[in-house]
Amino acid sequence: MTDPVIRLRALTKLFDRKAEAELRRTADRHARAALLEAHRADLALRDVDLDVRRGQIQVVMGLSGSGKSTLVRHINRLIEPSSGTVEVDGQDMLALSPGALLEFRRKRISMVFQRFSLLPHRTVLDNVAYGLKAAGVARRERLDKAHVWIERVGLRGEERRFPAQLSGGMQQRVGLARALATDTDILLMDEAFSALDPLIRRDMQTLLMGLQSELGRTIVFITHDLDEALRLGSRIAILKDGQLVQEGAGQEIVLSPADDYVAAFVADVDRGRVLTVGDLAVPAREEPAQLRIESRVSLRDAARMMVENEASRADIVSPEGNRMGQAELRGIVAALTLPGRM
Repeated sequence: MTDPVIRLRALTKLFDRKAEAELRRTADRHARAALLEAHRADLALRDVDLDVRRGQIQVVMGLSGSGKSTLVRHINRLIEPSSGTVEVDGQDMLALSPGALLEFRRKRISMVFQRFSLLPHRTVLDNVAYGLKAAGVARRERLDKAHVWIERVGLRGEERRFPAQLSGGMQQRVGLARALATDTDILLMDEAFSALDPLIRRDMQTLLMGLQSELGRTIVFITHDLDEALRLGSRIAILKDGQLVQEGAGQEIVLSPADDYVAAFVADVDRGRVLTVGDLAVPAREEPAQLRIESRVSLRDAARMMVENEASRADIVSPEGNRMGQAELRGIVAALTLPGRM
């Protein structure tokens, strides 16, 4: 596993200036804990540790007020932490001078917001090129790049239109193109698709996954929607009242929720769609089974195959055909039907 690109340690944010100043003066952990408890109403994040690895989509999710947007804004220092550390590729973000921070935002990181944040008096072309202009890219080069990304997000022919002339989905495509055009290796997406209708939202998810498979950017994606998190996320972090309660692959969270809060999130998940038979494979203790199922097959399809072949167990094989282990029909049925923690 590669080293994390983004490393958050003990990240804490208090939205109370006096309490925040007191927190920064307090070294004793017991006094610190008491202070945070006393100001819980103003506590947005509490001792969050999170690693984001290169080339992954790290989803951060939780209910409204859980601290999701506050967390992502610490990465590019739109919000200053009350305590804790933020590192990007080993660089202490809190140590950057204003000039160095501005350079970092121009060259290393870009952001897509929920409400599009387009410049209403500029055309699609100028909106997409805006980040490149801020980075000092020459006019001809930035317009050429903007044209490329406008086409990549499916907006060819719309270059001269203004945001008010576009649908919500088209506006969000402009926002995505603007973020990608700057060629930064880190992309922050704060509820980027939440304002869209369900069908358009799914189209945008598909577009993002297609671009990500090609570009391999490091993405921190904020959402309150579990289906979106499971579809997009390489890893999912779940926040509750500013604290990180569980982080892991989507399959881990669905199969083994850390507490009742996470269990409630995943209770209505269609496990047959989310989980694959490879997620349930255990080391083989018996002779090879007659039936072989590829690890990426969904649980629902695997159960159907086993019933059709009158098989109580099957060998689970990798895409290359190598034996990975075995799965039993009763275990698959249990995973499909049992609610809550397993």
